[in-house]
Amino acid sequence: MAKIEVVMPQMGESITTGTITKWHKQPGEVIELDAILLEISTDKVESEIPSPVQGKIVQLLYPEGTTVDVGRPIAIIEDDLNAKVDAAPAAAAPAASAPEMKSAPASVTAASSASQETPAQAVQEAEEGFRFYTPLVKALARDAGIPLSELKNVKGSGAGGRVNKSDLEGYIASRGSKAPSAQPQAARASAPAAAPALSGVTETRPSGRVEIIAMDNMRKAIAKNMVISKQTSPHVNSIDEIDMSNLVKQREKFKNEFKKREGINLTYSHFILYALVQALKEHPLVNASIEGDNIVIKKDIHLGCAVAVPGNGLVVPVIKHAGDLNLTGLARQLDVLANKARTKKLTMDDLSGGTYTFTNNGSFGTLIATPVILQPQVGIFCTGVIKKRVMVMDDDAIAIRQMMYGTHTYDHRLIDGELGSKFLASVKTYLETMNIESLI
Repeated sequence: MAKIEVVMPQMGESITTGTITKWHKQPGEVIELDAILLEISTDKVESEIPSPVQGKIVQLLYPEGTTVDVGRPIAIIEDDLNAKVDAAPAAAAPAASAPEMKSAPASVTAASSASQETPAQAVQEAEEGFRFYTPLVKALARDAGIPLSELKNVKGSGAGGRVNKSDLEGYIASRGSKAPSAQPQAARASAPAAAPALSGVTETRPSGRVEIIAMDNMRKAIAKNMVISKQTSPHVNSIDEIDMSNLVKQREKFKNEFKKREGINLTYSHFILYALVQALKEHPLVNASIEGDNIVIKKDIHLGCAVAVPGNGLVVPVIKHAGDLNLTGLARQLDVLANKARTKKLTMDDLSGGTYTFTNNGSFGTLIATPVILQPQVGIFCTGVIKKRVMVMDDDAIAIRQMMYGTHTYDHRLIDGELGSKFLASVKTYLETMNIESLI
């Protein structure tokens, strides 16, 4: 028999930690190969992690809610069925093939039963090669405004040079006027800022009763990324009304046939995605990014499409090489990605590499919205709800038309009003003149 260390997998090239959100098995239980062992959350994605071996759970090294560094052991499984693990990646090299990941398997290492090493020893060995900080030390550093890059400079007096509470308190005291009081724990206990850590707690404040709910990792990541985007890109919005009457009639005519043939509901998002692809081909500078003083024009169109995840905000999976797909191909890819998003099966590859993004606020009944650009892209397109309105036509006739507002939000560092408006006009033209029968 062998003891297998399951380590925190690396979910992407820039991911250094993962938060354990749920254990699906407990110590003493038997788990099958590829059965779900736990769920983890990073600042990019939430994933279910399968067991890399079949055996009995010996120990879970961290409770739910703990954020763990990539490569650290998180569970120990006794492989009493002699499953092969020698081909599994070692914990010391968790990121070697991250860009090519198509799924999120947990990394494993084999621990010889003859060594009789304890779980604590296994954890200590996994720490070699990088510095580990306890949750308490991380919390103290965060409250004191000390980033990880600075925390690495603190000299530790614990085992193996580990930084403990007293080490950090001493560093904070000598750091200057930004340091907290000599009793940081007591200060945090009495400070209102500590309250958000309690989820679902009702308090009475001068302004009345409030409920405090801690943000989950995905909401924290969304908040962080939105602030960064606003600080990076001067956002400009060009808005126009688009007559969708022609597409409404065509969709009604072909939707049953399409559903029968493809097994997919034909939606307005499919038409909008197709129109965006054509407009990006017509205006390639919109399919670009900024790197320092350089403009990087992307020759391939990788179209992100925001998908709402009930109770968890939204994610933006990417339709790769959208410029090579027809309308049916776009519909198929969007259906696959949307289903993976709702079942938490998205991989980092699904979420990476987007060059332009589409979001449909109309599905919630919203008339107009001005979205935030997904960095490092320079544009995002948002559509509102399709509503019947009384319109004055070119020949001065009055008619009831199916109208929709479209918003092109763009980075004014690169895209001026002229190009931003021309791109929007191209999308409008493609949608108003599209012939579905020739496209599906």
